[in-house]
Amino acid sequence: MPNILLVTNKIEYVQTGGRELLSKFNHDVLKDLYGSKLYVTELVKIPIRDIKSKINSFRGHIDGVNLNSIELLFDSIFLNQIEMIFIDGSNLGNLVKLIKKKIPSIKICTYFHNVEAKFFLGALLENPSIHAFAVLIVNFLAERKAVKYSDIIVCLSNRDSRLLSATYGRLATHISPMALQDDGIDFSFIDGQPPKEKFALFVGSGFYANRAGITWFCEHVAPYVPIKTCIVGRGLEDLKILLEYHSNVQVIGTVDNLKEWYREAHFVIAPIFDGSGMKTKVAEALLFGKKIVGTPEAFSGYEEIAEQAGWICKSAREFQIAMIEANSMTYSSFNTSLRRLFDINYSFAAARDRMHVIIEGTIQSK
Repeated sequence: MPNILLVTNKIEYVQTGGRELLSKFNHDVLKDLYGSKLYVTELVKIPIRDIKSKINSFRGHIDGVNLNSIELLFDSIFLNQIEMIFIDGSNLGNLVKLIKKKIPSIKICTYFHNVEAKFFLGALLENPSIHAFAVLIVNFLAERKAVKYSDIIVCLSNRDSRLLSATYGRLATHISPMALQDDGIDFSFIDGQPPKEKFALFVGSGFYANRAGITWFCEHVAPYVPIKTCIVGRGLEDLKILLEYHSNVQVIGTVDNLKEWYREAHFVIAPIFDGSGMKTKVAEALLFGKKIVGTPEAFSGYEEIAEQAGWICKSAREFQIAMIEANSMTYSSFNTSLRRLFDINYSFAAARDRMHVIIEGTIQSK
């Protein structure tokens, strides 16, 4: 087995968002596959404040990439006789370039959580500022290096692959959809009974697409459907006054145990209109056997199973109709057919098999 080096942002064992969740997941998959042959370099983010760090950010010194971390990275490569490097995130493109220039023979696989240029363009358009524009340019420049110098490019969906091609002129070499761990989930609640209280669940962090989507939903959909909507997620507390003007909307915000909310929900909503990558909330809903009412953007990457998983809605009226239908369902709190979809496509085992094929194929092509 080859010696593999994973380069990633600091692994968070208590994840606060989809990106952190997926980074930890990638680490666990690689560890399961390669055991002691896996070496890990974690990058610690340093705030960009002074003029020098701002200038260096345009050279790719972002998200923990700096002279010190670059030196430590090469020390690890040579000391551990690394044969392949797995870069977790296209924002680390400057490292991809430096490694490839110095060691052309080494294989580099870069995992694209999304298309960063698309993500930060959306953030800029939502809240225009000089800072947002600079962040977009910095990430565009870093990502362009990742696309150019990586041997293997892994995207979450064909949509992201096409977007890479349109932006940088190169398609992904492999597609590996969103996947999640299910460790520690208690399914003893599966008793054939419906939830105690019917409610639709929205889960998301406070990033711009979530805030815009749920605000639109509370204005155009919630007042016209006969079911309560609970809004859960870190950073959404400040929307409480704005969104709770209708009696069937409740903003919960940060919670200690997200699993309990998924378990008790009647179904999940995903009114998301912008973004990149795949939406974690859809895979989480399937994990808990819940139907999803969402936009085409929410189902991006899930197109093959969307008809089984729920309803794709392109307008407020379609959302209203779908939610009325979903509300009338009397199935138990856990839909086993939806859980099977998760196991087949988005589970740890499924992702492990895909990653094994990608890496072994890359190594054998040397």
